[in-house]
Amino acid sequence: MLTIKRVPTVLSNYQENASSEDLESKARGCGRNCLGKCCLPVSKLPTYAFKNVEHEMVENGIDLSCGRGPPMSFLNNLLLGQWEERMSRGLFRYDVTTCETKVIPGRYGFIAQLNEGRHLKKRATEFRIDQVLQPFDDNKFNFTKVGQEEVLFRFEPSKDNEMHYFPSSAVDGSSGAPNVVAINVSPIEYGHVLLIPRVLDCFPQKIDHESFLLALHLARETADPAFRVGYNSLGAFATINHLHFQAYYLALPLPIEKAPTCRLMIIKEPTDTGVSVSKLLDYPVSGLVFEGECTLHNLSDAVANSCVFLQNSNIPFNVLIADCGRRIFLLPQCYAKKQALGEVGQELLDTQVNPAVWEISGHIVLKRKKDYDEASEQYAWSLLSEVSLSEKRFQELTQFIAEAAGFLHVEDDVTANRESGVPRATSHLPKDCLVQH
Repeated sequence: MLTIKRVPTVLSNYQENASSEDLESKARGCGRNCLGKCCLPVSKLPTYAFKNVEHEMVENGIDLSCGRGPPMSFLNNLLLGQWEERMSRGLFRYDVTTCETKVIPGRYGFIAQLNEGRHLKKRATEFRIDQVLQPFDDNKFNFTKVGQEEVLFRFEPSKDNEMHYFPSSAVDGSSGAPNVVAINVSPIEYGHVLLIPRVLDCFPQKIDHESFLLALHLARETADPAFRVGYNSLGAFATINHLHFQAYYLALPLPIEKAPTCRLMIIKEPTDTGVSVSKLLDYPVSGLVFEGECTLHNLSDAVANSCVFLQNSNIPFNVLIADCGRRIFLLPQCYAKKQALGEVGQELLDTQVNPAVWEISGHIVLKRKKDYDEASEQYAWSLLSEVSLSEKRFQELTQFIAEAAGFLHVEDDVTANRESGVPRATSHLPKDCLVQH
């Protein structure tokens, strides 16, 4: 059994200092407004119902031509407004807008943030990192313990294929367990939230087709390229074994979004031109990029099939949903395994950076002022290179994914740096939420 010790990130105010006995007693009937079965079924929450058209095409999204930013979507406005209201109520552990951020000089433009508030003076906890799939344990912290004041809204498919918003809607158990969007009380960036699919069903941290499509809908409905959705598997720095995705706004292009790619394979479908899968080039982490002029369902299924294969093969991975759901990065990794085996240099370990989806994408959260001041492209490259699988192992894995998901191999097609098409700063974010030096 391989384990590592790390300080768990506090995602909810109800997570810190909660013993297993305390959590168990709260689960039996907490007497407060939580997301558990004791409170949620008789509660009312704001509800956003999104259009759920079966054959909707990925390309039918927001028009970013002529250099204009996207129009402000209703969901974008709702999410930011609710998030800012929770900030005004003091529900966050620190003010993320005061965290310094800079673009590290160099070719790749890695982004460094100094976030000393995330580094808690708590005892490191032991995490098992050699099992991607682990059973849900109700005695440990999970999102049913979260207070409803941390929830922004429910996020559900509409019943008539039209968008609706209900300021106060009863949680009706007959329609299944609710999907909720809640704040991350230890935010990395502005608007940092958690998407928790079917919270009362208590799924472990494991991607399935329905939950991944839900995450893709969130990215699409928000309709802002500065808003990215991420996923960390167990063994790839997820520390809460309760199914959830993370998302936040960053008004800068991520380095991974600018990396050139080489097309490897496609899936042809009768209803569209197919899903294209490319390989990242000239980037420190090996990864696959999914995109194409296809239906949202077909794109989602292609990625979900690949994730299911990785899970069943016990391979840790991270996922980044970018460009309003148009491009999805699948990133198998091995950093935690190397750390457990003592194969990571002490200099990197001393920075206490856990390379999860945001760090792998090029947004590196540093906990010490010294590391922030000395951050360099060489450091970022060294860190992320330790994350990546070997080229031989990655090629083998790509072949297995192709066979499992039914991809057809194509001739190499190198796509140049896509910097002209990656997200730029939008006017949707407060002007003082990013400090560059």
